[in-house]
Amino acid sequence: MLYNAYEMQRSLMTTAGMMAGWGAEMWRHPAYLGGGDVLASALEVFAHTAEPRGKPEFGLDRITVDGREVAVTEEIVLRKPFGQLKRFRREGVEGAPKLLIVAPMSGHYATLLRGTVARMLQSADVYVTDWRDAKLVPLTDGRFDLDDYIDYLIEFMGAIGPGAHMLAVCQPSVPCLAAAALMSADAHPCRPRTLTMMGGPIDTREAPTSVNTLATERPHAWFEQNVIATVPSGHPGAGRRVYPGFLQLAGFMSMNLGDHMLSHFEMYKHLVRGDGESADASKAFYDEYRSVCDMTAEFYLQTIDVVFQSHALPKGEMMHRGRPVNVGAITDVALLAIEGERDDISGLGQTKSALTLATSLSDDRKRYLMAEGAGHYGIFNGSRWRDKIAPVVEDWMKIHG
Repeated sequence: MLYNAYEMQRSLMTTAGMMAGWGAEMWRHPAYLGGGDVLASALEVFAHTAEPRGKPEFGLDRITVDGREVAVTEEIVLRKPFGQLKRFRREGVEGAPKLLIVAPMSGHYATLLRGTVARMLQSADVYVTDWRDAKLVPLTDGRFDLDDYIDYLIEFMGAIGPGAHMLAVCQPSVPCLAAAALMSADAHPCRPRTLTMMGGPIDTREAPTSVNTLATERPHAWFEQNVIATVPSGHPGAGRRVYPGFLQLAGFMSMNLGDHMLSHFEMYKHLVRGDGESADASKAFYDEYRSVCDMTAEFYLQTIDVVFQSHALPKGEMMHRGRPVNVGAITDVALLAIEGERDDISGLGQTKSALTLATSLSDDRKRYLMAEGAGHYGIFNGSRWRDKIAPVVEDWMKIHG
C-alpha cells in the first residue's frame, strides 16, 4: 500500500509539475507585464520540485589533467544483477595506480560521487561500483544482502587485478573493511594496497548522530514493519521487498528541512533576479540529490542490525557467511581514515575506530585526517575535497603503492 500510494502521489505531482512548467513559460512571455517574472519563478521552482527523476549520467567525457583537456570514456568491466563495475578510461592513465571507488548503497546513485571520481581521475585509473536500483532487478535474480555486498567487492577487486587501491565513501566503509580483512586472512593476491574510509560508520557508538539515534531508538522489528514495502507491478522488480529510496530521501530532507527550504527560496530569488547561473547550480544539486533508488529489504535490515544496533564489527562479532570477520587479520593493507569536523551523519571517531581495530597493522600503515570545517558531503565533493583531502589520498596511495 505504501509504494502504491507513493506512485499515485508521484503521478499527480508530475502532472502538476508539467502544468506549472507551462505556466512559467506563459508568464515569462513579453505580453505579460507586472508580476509576470515573480509568478513565473514560483511556478518554475515548483515544476523543478515535482519533476520526475531517473538515474543521472556521470557525464565525465572530458577532464583537465595538468592544464590540458583529456577525453574520458566509460566502460563496463563486470556486470552483476545488483551492480556493475564501471571503469573510466582516459588517455595517459597507463602506469597510474588503480583505484576502486566504492559508492554507498544508501538511496542515491553512484553519480553522487561524480566530483570524487573526476578529481581522482587526474592521478589514478578509476573504477567505481555502480549499484543498481533494486526495483529494476527481477525476483529471478535472487537476494542481495550485506554478505552479497562483500562478495561483490571481493569479486570486483579480483576483476581489477593485483596492486589496486580501494576508497570507501560513507556506508561502504564497513563492508570494505570486512572485505579487506577477509582477503587478508586468505592472502588474496588482489587485496587492496590501501583502503581509504571517508565518513564511515565503523563504530556508531562513537559520537552518535541523529542518523544513529534513529536506527537505535526502535527495535529491529519496527523497521521491517514500517519502512519495508513491496515493489508494485509495472517495474521489473515487481514483488521484491525493498526499502524505498523515496523514504530515505524524506528522512535526509527532514533532518535539515530548514536548509532545504532556504535553498529552494534562494533558487526562487535567483530566478526572479534573472541570475540563471546560480539557479542552475541549485537545480543541478537537487537533480542529483533527489534522484533516488531502492535497496533490497534484506540488505537494509541486515545493515541496521549489524552496523547500527549490534555494532558487530567493532565488537569482533561480525560474521560473513558463517565465518568471523577479524580486522586483526589485516597486516599489509594501509588504512587511511578521513572524517569531517562538522559531519552530522557519521560523527567524529566513528571512522577513526578502524585504525584501533587493526591490531596487527603497524603504525606507519595507519593514518587519520580530520578535515576542518567539512560536513559529510564536503569530505568527498567540493573545493575542500579537491584541494585539501584528495592530495592526502593520492599521497597515501603513492607511499604504499
